Amino acid sequence: MKHTIAFTALAAIMAVAIPAKAETLVFSSWGGTTQDAQKAAWANSYTEKTGLQVVQDGPTDYGKLKAMVEANQVTWDVVDVEGDYAAQAGKNGLLEKLDFSVIDKSKLDPRFVTDYSVGSFYYSFVIGCNADAVAACPKTWADLFDTAKFPGKRTFYKWSAPGVIEAALLADGVAADKLYPLDLDRAFKKLDTIKSEIIWWSGGAQSQQLLASAEAPFGSLWNGRMTALAKSGVNAETSWEQNITAADSLVVPKGAPNLEAAMKFIALATSAEPQAALAKATGYAPINLESAKLMDAETAKTLPDQQTASQVNADMSYWAENRDAIGERWYAWQAK
Repeated sequence: MKHTIAFTALAAIMAVAIPAKAETLVFSSWGGTTQDAQKAAWANSYTEKTGLQVVQDGPTDYGKLKAMVEANQVTWDVVDVEGDYAAQAGKNGLLEKLDFSVIDKSKLDPRFVTDYSVGSFYYSFVIGCNADAVAACPKTWADLFDTAKFPGKRTFYKWSAPGVIEAALLADGVAADKLYPLDLDRAFKKLDTIKSEIIWWSGGAQSQQLLASAEAPFGSLWNGRMTALAKSGVNAETSWEQNITAADSLVVPKGAPNLEAAMKFIALATSAEPQAALAKATGYAPINLESAKLMDAETAKTLPDQQTASQVNADMSYWAENRDAIGERWYAWQAK
């Protein structure tokens, strides 16, 4: 779905940039099955209603987005980004303010609405396990960090983003309501205890492969990937204990060529039925508050918005303020 992206050289962008045509709107996302679902749930419907073709692009690249804006050569109209990046980019002047006279934010989960972004969908990091490959599956973050009780490789998200640091602190006994500001010294000390047993995944498909093959029979995965694994026939067991929520967001780069069309696209993408359709296809929760009633009970119960008993909400504002500093330390630690 996504990963932290290296900055793209401006010359490369200029070489491939194609001016957007008036009859098209360009949507960039993370590729794979999630973007396929976004195309089916949002883009096809938008084209049917407006006659405007939606060109798919990607993967989302933050360096490329920044370079486009700074060069006034923007070719993307709507972009799916991580929630903390959306908050940071809005403050840094890289995004257009959204037009809430077009986009009805009254129906959207307020956790995922800012002046510059609205939620695309939200997901949880859960504890996933291939139950056929191990004697017992970890149920808590403390279990996942316990190599004596649960020996073997475990897999975690490779890129600097909300999720892994929070899991390490929860495993070390930090209360969910005391996570922020993140105690990075404590988190990295805890991560040191399992570092040699970690296999990093950089994309959702890789995380599924690691579990299915039992190369890493348990770990921290996006909930939708666990749902898909279970549907594929793998004896995939999910623990929702202290599931850690994060969200993708929809944004419009500053200087987008089709601003009015972009606002209408976001309005449709965040409306009840398209959000419900995306949730059914991906296993990720809708951010429209009226979507749940449009889904069958069996689907709804597998989504993060139905798993709130011990749910931990990652603080997107904190990450927006600190993502660069955390990222620098994260990658330095990985490289040791």
